[in-house]
Amino acid sequence: MSILIYTEINKGKIKKSSLEAVNYGSRIAAQLNTTATAVIVGDADLSDLGKAGATKVVKLKNDKLANLDGQCLAAALEQVASNEGASIIIFSHDFTGKEIAPRLAAKLKAGIVAGAVDNPVISGDLFTVKKNVFSGKAIATYSIHSAKKIISLLPNSFPVELNQGTAEVVDFAVNLDAINSPIKVKEVKKVTSELNLPDAELVVSAGRGMKDPANWGMIEELAKVLGAATACSRPVADMHWRPHHEHVGQTGIAIRPNLYIAIGISGAIQHLAGVNGSKTIVVINSDKEAPFFKSADYGIVGDAFEIVPKLIEAVKKFKANQ
Repeated sequence: MSILIYTEINKGKIKKSSLEAVNYGSRIAAQLNTTATAVIVGDADLSDLGKAGATKVVKLKNDKLANLDGQCLAAALEQVASNEGASIIIFSHDFTGKEIAPRLAAKLKAGIVAGAVDNPVISGDLFTVKKNVFSGKAIATYSIHSAKKIISLLPNSFPVELNQGTAEVVDFAVNLDAINSPIKVKEVKKVTSELNLPDAELVVSAGRGMKDPANWGMIEELAKVLGAATACSRPVADMHWRPHHEHVGQTGIAIRPNLYIAIGISGAIQHLAGVNGSKTIVVINSDKEAPFFKSADYGIVGDAFEIVPKLIEAVKKFKANQ
């Protein structure tokens, strides 16, 4: 029996959310007196996987995995899980995890908890996991009774801890001859931003209050001086003011940064569902009745076109004096 953790690479480095998942899996492995094995596709510096707690790294080998097709990845992970005797499989609750984890659960007849926010409680045959429900307004405890279990973690729910551990790296050739995926990749568009939104600890987000996509320069400048990622509300993405990978909310990405700055966003419940796990929320809006103020730790009622430039200058001045 072992713990299997699916990990990903972004811009040649292991994603922060993947390191969180390895930490999480290694803690379960220690509790169950077994080992944690990371699984990865692609080439990168894998040393951080050992430092995060993995004792073994399995590199999947098959040309069909080049486009990260969910059907092929699920079949590949099924083979690895069988080869490693894995009873628990961990994912990050991101786009890839949402696509692969349910497929794999169906293949393995495994119970699944998606979006876990706490370490599991394991006592004998009892295995319980907590996750957010009702758009983050409550936390539910789920019991998994199946022999095989799958858990995906809400990014930024756990701090990354690295030690001096090392991991053995082995290649694993998977057989995907029986997979005839209907998905054909015609074009690949990669996110060019330096920060991966689900992993970001600081996020600057804006909505229709910006009035026009041409006004987004000050949002990007504020994000740059803070070292933050940029995000947006759904209407902004639907109007193609911003790319869809920046859309946060119930139908977009759920994030849990240390600081979330919302500019010109009213704060509809669908948006709050994706950001209410943020440690600190700052809202800037000209409408004092905006619902977002009820969820904010700090709020400024005023014109964003006056406030944001002053905030940028204040941050620059603060950093210059450090």
